[in-house]
Amino acid sequence: MKMRISISSINGYLLLLIMVIVLLSLGSIKREVHLYFERLQNANQNELLPAQRMQKKMAKVEADINRLLDVVNILGKEEPAPPRTTLERKEDRKVVRKLFPNSPLFREWGGKLTEEEQEEAERLFQRYGYNAFLSNRLPLHREIPDTRPSRCAEKKYPEKLPTVSVVLIYLDEALSIVQRAVRSIIDKTPAELLAEIILVDDHSSHEDLMEPLDAYLASIHQERAGLVKKVRHSEQLGLTQARLSGWRAATGDVVAILDAHIEVHTQWAQPLLARIKEERTVILTPVFDKVRFDNLEVVNYSPAANAFDWAMWCMYESFRPEWYAAKDNSLPAKSPSVMGILVADRKFFGEIGSLDSGMKIYGGENVELGIRVWLCGGSIEVVPCSKIAHIERYMKPYLPDLSVTVERNALRVAEVWLDEYKSNVNVAWNLPLKNHGHDIGDVSERKKLRERLNCKPFKWYLENVYPMLDPWENLLAYGTLVNDLQPQQCLDQGSQPGNTPIMYPCHAYSPQRCYYRSNGELHVGGIKSHKYNSNRCLVDPGSGAKPGLFECKTAERDKYHMLWDFKLKGPIQNRGTKRCLEVVTGQDASVSLVVQQCSGQTWKIQHVIRGA
Repeated sequence: MKMRISISSINGYLLLLIMVIVLLSLGSIKREVHLYFERLQNANQNELLPAQRMQKKMAKVEADINRLLDVVNILGKEEPAPPRTTLERKEDRKVVRKLFPNSPLFREWGGKLTEEEQEEAERLFQRYGYNAFLSNRLPLHREIPDTRPSRCAEKKYPEKLPTVSVVLIYLDEALSIVQRAVRSIIDKTPAELLAEIILVDDHSSHEDLMEPLDAYLASIHQERAGLVKKVRHSEQLGLTQARLSGWRAATGDVVAILDAHIEVHTQWAQPLLARIKEERTVILTPVFDKVRFDNLEVVNYSPAANAFDWAMWCMYESFRPEWYAAKDNSLPAKSPSVMGILVADRKFFGEIGSLDSGMKIYGGENVELGIRVWLCGGSIEVVPCSKIAHIERYMKPYLPDLSVTVERNALRVAEVWLDEYKSNVNVAWNLPLKNHGHDIGDVSERKKLRERLNCKPFKWYLENVYPMLDPWENLLAYGTLVNDLQPQQCLDQGSQPGNTPIMYPCHAYSPQRCYYRSNGELHVGGIKSHKYNSNRCLVDPGSGAKPGLFECKTAERDKYHMLWDFKLKGPIQNRGTKRCLEVVTGQDASVSLVVQQCSGQTWKIQHVIRGA
């Protein structure tokens, strides 16, 4: 007898009871049938008719049972349901409306949340800039994928390595994020190497980072007494001061200064400690993997150099060619700077000046460190076999406009370290060379430090450490360009993608920033900080009335007329065609940009460096 039985999570206990009754009944019927047919074998052949009647009854019983089981299957599912996590929804739940269809948090995540859960998740997202709702429901001991280069797992490290103090800095992080960072460090750092974990609280206001965090740390101390220390600022001092507070409290041979929204990978510490044991003057940075802000999944990032542009804004960049020529992606590689997370010999870090305490809140301090280390006797390396998963916030709720402090801090770096190239920072931020409007603080002590350490000039850094940074040595003027006939209109790059510059009401943002070089090139819509990038050059096509805007390399290849003569409050005249860049006004009062026979129109550029 074939039985079609399915088990559903719906009314589970009731269905189980029905199945037991059915199976018991079938067992009893089978035993009766077996005994009955045994008796038939010893009976007269004339008694076959009752047996046939019994077989018909049995067929009817089987049909009734199968109909009953069909009902069970209709009530349940065709296949057993897998175990569900706390975030999965039951399949019979009614479809709920999306409360925040435009929120970045819900673009790819959270489709099965109730309205109440959506509200909580969005509230926490706005508070932290990442998915704290999900973090609160993930295990603190969660495993993350091993994304190291394959050769890293084969490496052997010395038995005796320096000890490390791990500093975690934070401001109003989610409690579960801090807990998970602490847990990952304990779980994935050999106990004999981990001197301590130092939590530096830059004056958080959230209550769950007070007693609830202390309670969690108390449970950690039951495993290992005194492992975690707390340092709390009485006012918000910013990232630089928090890192300095952690370094001052450290006692290990090496200090690793990390953000608190991280998880360390397996064997993260050993390659760093082994390299510093070889060379105490090298400052190291691990390779970051990205933890997505919405679903907290780890995304593998390949090793890359930590670089920057003239705005002192950090970025990733390729390593020098010799690293790739070695064909071993597990090797450490030289880097122009650090990205913010750093590992250093604790005493050497102090000898070379630690961090500039005059930096405010956020930005520039890591670039300043990288430049100073290279100029003053140390070096910077990225270590591919050390990986740290780092949450990339969607936004920083505690500092909505980063540009204010980054701009100010960048000017401070320039004043101390960049020598004759310091004006490039003003150019990058489109600030005047004098009276830029920022108080960069007292830099006298940092200049004394530079002299005491006998540091090299910045030109040496450009030539030997970061030759891909364009020195902009032939830049004469920068900023907005206005015509004397239309002082409210500025030269603008026009619609993008596109190759037609226009006149547009002045707003002075990037599309209207122009740069005139001594070789006659006139860039419109920004200037690149690196030699491997191409700027866009204003050209006279040689025919027609409209100027063009093309990548300079393309304009040179195609022999466009891309060189201009320009003096402040004078005409802008093409060297090849002798036509001038001018404006014309239409009958509808619209203003058009043209190249035509020079009529005496003049232009004024916002900032002059020299000679224009």
